[in-house]
Amino acid sequence: MRASSQGSLTAATDRWEAVLGTAGADSFRFGTELFGVVDVLDSSAALRRALTDPSRSGEDKAAVVAGIFGPKVSGEVADLLAGLVRSRWSAEGDLADSLEQLGTTSLLAGAEARGELIRVEDELFRTIRLLADNRELRLALADKDRTVADRQRLLTSLFGARVAPETAALLERALSTHRAPTLTAALVRLNEAAAARRQQLVAVVTAARPLTQVQVTRLGEILARAYGRAVQVNVALDPTVVGGLRIQLGDEVIDATMLSRLDEAQRRLAG
Repeated sequence: MRASSQGSLTAATDRWEAVLGTAGADSFRFGTELFGVVDVLDSSAALRRALTDPSRSGEDKAAVVAGIFGPKVSGEVADLLAGLVRSRWSAEGDLADSLEQLGTTSLLAGAEARGELIRVEDELFRTIRLLADNRELRLALADKDRTVADRQRLLTSLFGARVAPETAALLERALSTHRAPTLTAALVRLNEAAAARRQQLVAVVTAARPLTQVQVTRLGEILARAYGRAVQVNVALDPTVVGGLRIQLGDEVIDATMLSRLDEAQRRLAG
C-alpha cells in the first residue's frame, strides 16, 4: 500500500479505535457490516473506481456511499465510510483492503472488550495447526468446486459453538477473502493481528518434543529481550525438526542449530 493510502488508513484507524473504545458488544456488528461493504466493493469495479476517483469531490463520493450503504449499516460505520471516501487512495483496491483491516480490528476489539482476545488468538493458532496436520482438510477447504458457503460450513462444523463468536466470524472470513494466497496465510495474518492488539509478537516454536511450561516461559523471556517486545510463544510438535527447535516470528525463521544466540537459548532452556 502506497504512502497516501497508508496515511488514509492510519488516520481512519485512529478515529475508529476511539469509536471501538466505547462500542462494547457493538464492535462485532460493526465488523460484520464492514465485511459486507468490502464484499460489495469487491464485486463492483465501477463502484471502487467511483469511490476512489481523485477527480470527484469528497462530498460527492460521500453521497454515493450514503445512498448505497446508509440504509444497511449502523451510523458509526456510515460515518467511517464517509470519512474514508473523502480521503485519497493510491489504488482503487486500497479502500476495500483498508476496510477489510478495519473489519478485523472491529471483531478483535469486540473480543477484547469481552476479555476473550487471548482465547481468540489461541483458537486461531489451533486452527492453523489443525490445517498443518491434516492434508485432506486443507484440500477440502481449498477446493474451488465447492462453494464458499459449503467450505465455511465444513470449517465451522469442526468447532461448532466451542469457539468464540469472533473466532467463528474470522474463520469464515478467512475462507471467503482473496487477500491472502492460502487459508493458512490468511489465518496467520489474523493470529498476528490479535497478538499485535495485545502488543505482542507471535513466535511459532516447532519442537521435536514437548516443552515444559518453564521452558516456554524462559524462551518467551529470551525472545522478548532479543526483539524488545513481549512475545507470545505458540508451540507445535514435529519430531523431524533438525536440531530440535525452530522458531518463526513473522517472515523470520530462526534455526536454533545455526544462530548462536538461540544456541544460548537452548542452553538456558536446558536449565
